[in-house]
Amino acid sequence: MVSTEKTASVAKPAKTSKSDDLAGLEAGLDALDAVQSHRTPLGEVLVKKVLPPLIAVALVIVVWQTLVWAKVAEEGSLPAPSAVWDSVSAMWLKGTLLEVVWTSVSRGLLGFLLALAIGTPLGLLVARVKFVRAAIGPILSGLQSLPSVAWVPPAVIWLGLNNQMMYAVILLGAVPSIANGLVSGVDQVPPLFLRAGRTMGATGLRGTWHIVMPAALPGYLAGLKQGWAFSWRSLMAAEIIASSPDLGLGLGQLLENGRSNSDMPGVFMAILLILIVGIAIDLLIFSPLERSVLRGRGLLVKG
Repeated sequence: MVSTEKTASVAKPAKTSKSDDLAGLEAGLDALDAVQSHRTPLGEVLVKKVLPPLIAVALVIVVWQTLVWAKVAEEGSLPAPSAVWDSVSAMWLKGTLLEVVWTSVSRGLLGFLLALAIGTPLGLLVARVKFVRAAIGPILSGLQSLPSVAWVPPAVIWLGLNNQMMYAVILLGAVPSIANGLVSGVDQVPPLFLRAGRTMGATGLRGTWHIVMPAALPGYLAGLKQGWAFSWRSLMAAEIIASSPDLGLGLGQLLENGRSNSDMPGVFMAILLILIVGIAIDLLIFSPLERSVLRGRGLLVKG
């Protein structure tokens, strides 16, 4: 008995040592897979994030100016970058530039928030209720493929030339994209998550809030980005077609005024402003949200 006990006492440390080695190996692998969370130096951010877009913009301006010098288009149809800059400077000196931009941005953001409030519950309903999906799922997909400009004439007839008409066009363009994005995200939730949630009592609205929505967040976020793109394009279409002094001067009206006055620098200025606003919203709102979601899932790769 004594020898047996001694043998057992000697064998136990070996077993413990093997377990410790395995734990150490797992910890090492976890350390290798861990996402670096330290703050990136400012110089590195400027080199990797700021400098490439500036170089791209500079190259576009150089090519643009070269085309003007080469006279590849008829005189007056392709303005020089300096002429467009003069138009921007003139509006800035008059104090109307920010007002025009804010008129469109405020409409677009408010319309997008309304679309978010409608599209989110609609998407959950379609994703979770089979009968609703069979009934209106194809309709949502069809509405998403319908050009937003098609809604402008009936919206003007129904609501008149006012802001309500603008918001109606934005909703009809953005709600299907947001709803379909959420449906796609919910469809990609692993069934194991849902079973685990039900086991812990997360059913109904509680399961939707704590299990479904967090798991579907990447697809939902993609739907939000697409919904904003549709909101912005719908608004521009509505402002271009439904111009009225009562609506105020937005970027779409600015573009249409340039066309009607044959003011090509003004046309290009409006196009560039529309593009800049779209890029700014993506960089200031959606890109940080996307990085946050990826970081929370350990998918944000440094570099």
